[in-house]
Amino acid sequence: MRYISAEKVFIDEKFQDHKVVVVDEDGLVVDVLNEISDKTKVESYPGLLVPGFVNAHCHLELSHMIGKIATGTGLIHFISDVVKHREVDADLVQEAINTADSYMYDNGIVAVGDISNKAATLACKRRSKIKYYTFVEMFDFLQDHLTETTIAQYKEVYDQFTAFADLDVSLVPHAPYTVSKGLLSYVDKHNQKGETISIHNQETPAENQMFLEGVGHFYDFYKNFGFSLNEFKHTGRSSIHYIIENLSAHHKPLFVHNTLTTKKDIEAAQAKYRYVYWTTCANANLYIENALPDYQIFLDTNAKLTIGTDSLTSNWQLSILEEIKTIKKYNSFIPLETLFVWATKNGAEALSYDELGSIEKGKKPGLVHIDAVVSNGEINISMASAKRI
Repeated sequence: MRYISAEKVFIDEKFQDHKVVVVDEDGLVVDVLNEISDKTKVESYPGLLVPGFVNAHCHLELSHMIGKIATGTGLIHFISDVVKHREVDADLVQEAINTADSYMYDNGIVAVGDISNKAATLACKRRSKIKYYTFVEMFDFLQDHLTETTIAQYKEVYDQFTAFADLDVSLVPHAPYTVSKGLLSYVDKHNQKGETISIHNQETPAENQMFLEGVGHFYDFYKNFGFSLNEFKHTGRSSIHYIIENLSAHHKPLFVHNTLTTKKDIEAAQAKYRYVYWTTCANANLYIENALPDYQIFLDTNAKLTIGTDSLTSNWQLSILEEIKTIKKYNSFIPLETLFVWATKNGAEALSYDELGSIEKGKKPGLVHIDAVVSNGEINISMASAKRI
């Protein structure tokens, strides 16, 4: 048995003083104690002890593109650059994937919701110490004539992952602006009830403009790729409604980015889905669009927020602690304890990993030490780092 403690231990969604967490050799939490008589048994750390982080949104297969894409160009320009830099030597891709996986593990991440357009991450995921929920992501660029070939292409990737029973996988749509109703229907019918379905959502003004008014930069974007939107009919409603109207209520949607999501958008999703989650990728939003969501509306609606890193294409590192720091820096009104709920418990719920997310008897959340400064009961994480223990 190990007896582990810190100045502040994150239990029951709040930081508590000097609790002692008892874990067995497999990391199972056997007990949580107020104190222990033989203090020589206790591994005591300065700072914080928290459950392992859940990275609710990542593109591990793009790890080789770190530093390749300029910051602040906007989403449409960003996507175009990703297409240009995506294809490189397979060995370099694998090396970058393995390096990123090790980095996330060392920095306290125990589970990842990972977008896969290919099977490049399969070998890494099979041997990783991290739990991966793979979202095989599909898009047909709103072109009905491409729907069947798109399904065949990504079903092949999906089958490679599902060949292994120990991997969690679902088929998901990329975003409202890239998925036809036919493809959405396939996603809706193919996934079992209750499966998590990740969707990129409302990341740039052009997305809502396209659905609200039938105008905007996506029309030129598609034209440059040789696609026409002549048959696309704008709906007069924000883009999230396109998903809500075409994805059954028995699924668990995980809306990602949500930079321009409104209170009414959140309420519309909550009205349809019993379980709906939202992922914020703060550093990626700043990297691409120089913008952050209005977090207050998510608090006002009791929305279940989670935290993701996005990829090394759109971030400087894959660290949930760094995401917490960024959110706190620009939104200091959000309690630190709330941010840690987003980063742990909510993420575990979103991916249906019941054994993760909180330090409590019977769970195996992984324990992470954060060397924060604790002074007069106040916690300062501005210079802190995270480490698995």
